[in-house]
Amino acid sequence: MKLIMAIVQDKDTNRLTDALSEHDYKSTKLATRGGFLREGNTTLMIGVDDGQVDHVLEIIEENCSKRDQMVAPISPMGGNADSYIPKPVKVEVGGANVFVLPVESFFHF
Repeated sequence: MKLIMAIVQDKDTNRLTDALSEHDYKSTKLATRGGFLREGNTTLMIGVDDGQVDHVLEIIEENCSKRDQMVAPISPMGGNADSYIPKPVKVEVGGANVFVLPVESFFHF
């Protein structure tokens, strides 16, 4: 048995959970926040048998799209913002960060 932990952007969460449900995969949602953009993320915990891991990874990849987003940089070192002129930069966001962990045992009460 494996535990798949997928960290996805909030914008992709509903589409992904719907797709997982269509294939009878159950998940637990945790609200999380990213460190770089400080935007909302969702961490999904999905318990599956070893043979189902590849299928779940395919579903995640199909439903978590990457996209470009313009962001304003944060003032360096929290210093004087008066002399700091932020210039928006384009960054790639979205997709998913996925961890697959072995599970020794699972209980559902």
